[in-house]
Amino acid sequence: MLVLIPCFFLPQVLMSLHEMFPAVHAAEMAVQRNPRSWDAWQTLGRAQLGLGEIALAIRSFQVSLHMFPVNPEVWKEDLSWARKLHEQQKATKSEAVQAQAKGKEIEQASIPDYDFESDEIVAVCAAIAEKEKALSEAKTVVIVSASGTVETVTETENSSSTPDESIFIRAR
Repeated sequence: MLVLIPCFFLPQVLMSLHEMFPAVHAAEMAVQRNPRSWDAWQTLGRAQLGLGEIALAIRSFQVSLHMFPVNPEVWKEDLSWARKLHEQQKATKSEAVQAQAKGKEIEQASIPDYDFESDEIVAVCAAIAEKEKALSEAKTVVIVSASGTVETVTETENSSSTPDESIFIRAR
């Protein structure tokens, strides 16, 4: 005995298993197979809602209603729920934009005005410069051989610390 299962049944099963991406894909295939099926459009809208694609879901529900306008389930449950979610999403986005704008204002207002020419800052900069000067004068070379041994050598300007530079990798 051959049993025909509607094309929109697989997406409903996938949605009940919380497999939303495959559900949307299966619902899109059902709509492509039978674009005049209001059930397929309704199932596609529900799957799109499961992914958070509220605007696409509203469009799918509207197509379903266009084909079967007296369907109270799509009017009362699906489309009204999707519209409420859409309004909440708009409100949340506007609140997030306002909070971000406030955060930028607070961030910009909280930067203190430093005196970069004070004696303490000049002394710190001088100390850092002296330390970097001493490090640049005493050049140290780290030599890692092919066997994995690590050797740190202080290099003078007249001599080379490595016997054959093609064998070693230099790092400062």
